[in-house]
Amino acid sequence: MHPQRVALLQAMPIFGAIDEATLDFLVARAEVVSVPRGATFFSQGAASNGMYVLESGRVAVSRRWRERDFVLRELGPGDCFGEMSLMDLQPRSATVRALEDCSAFRLAPTDLMDLFERDAVQFALIQMNMGREVCRRLRATDEMLFRLQNKHGV
Repeated sequence: MHPQRVALLQAMPIFGAIDEATLDFLVARAEVVSVPRGATFFSQGAASNGMYVLESGRVAVSRRWRERDFVLRELGPGDCFGEMSLMDLQPRSATVRALEDCSAFRLAPTDLMDLFERDAVQFALIQMNMGREVCRRLRATDEMLFRLQNKHGV
C-alpha cells in the first residue's frame, strides 16, 4: 500500500472516481524520479515515456519558439504533467524544468496497459478523465487565444 501517493492521485481530476485498489495498483508500478533544480524531466520533442505526478518541488512548463523559451505555466506538488503522452504517444509538446529540487513518480504507458488487462472499466474511466482534462485545458487555451485576437484586432 502507498497511502500518500494514492491520496495524491485521489485529489486529481484525472483519477476521479477511480477506486483505491486501482490507484494502489498503478502507484506500485510507478517509477520514482528525483530531478535537481535546473534539470529537466523531459524536453520538447523528446520521445514520450509517461505522465509524472509531482510530489515535491516546483516545475516550469515551457515551449521553445524562434530560439526563445516561453513559460506556459508553473506546477507544484499534486500537479501532473506529460499526460498527453499516455493518450497520443507523440513526442513531448513542451519542456518541463525543475525550479526546485523535485520528486515525482512516473506512470508509463505499459502501466496503463497492465491496468487494462486487470480492469478494463477502471482503465476506461481514467482515459475518459484524461480526455476531459485535456478538453478543459483546450477550452482555456481557446479562450486565451480568442481574447488575445480580439485585444489586437486580429
